[in-house]
Amino acid sequence: MNKQQKAIVSKLVTVAVVTSLAVVAMINFRSWVNRSEATRAMERLGEEILKYRQMHGIVPPESHITGLEKNLEGRLRLGKLHYRALWIDSESGPDEILAYTTERHHSLLFAKEFLVLRLNGEVKWMDKKQFEQLLAQQQSPAEIKMTEKLL
Repeated sequence: MNKQQKAIVSKLVTVAVVTSLAVVAMINFRSWVNRSEATRAMERLGEEILKYRQMHGIVPPESHITGLEKNLEGRLRLGKLHYRALWIDSESGPDEILAYTTERHHSLLFAKEFLVLRLNGEVKWMDKKQFEQLLAQQQSPAEIKMTEKLL
């Protein structure tokens, strides 16, 4: 191979590497945007639930959440929302899971799969193992049985 051929091959490899990095960056950026929108939608839902709870002393029923969800900005990024108000009572602590979603926004940078809204309004992404352990601790046998029927 002469110098000119080596230069062409070198430039071709450089372009391929740069293009690959740009594609990976765009995929991760898209995932970051989707996750940010889902987080904002869940935070907004949490704010509305806290307002309702302050006014009425209890968390809103699922029918109320369904109405709120339709008007949430970024709701499409949330995916299927699982709302646990039926299982929340006066003895529930502030870290109790009130709602969660399992929408997956695949990315090399973001491994956490579950977006969780706690009773105190905190919104947090959790990995599968951590989420399943926390939910198992909080679920009653009746909730587990009902959830299994729905699946």
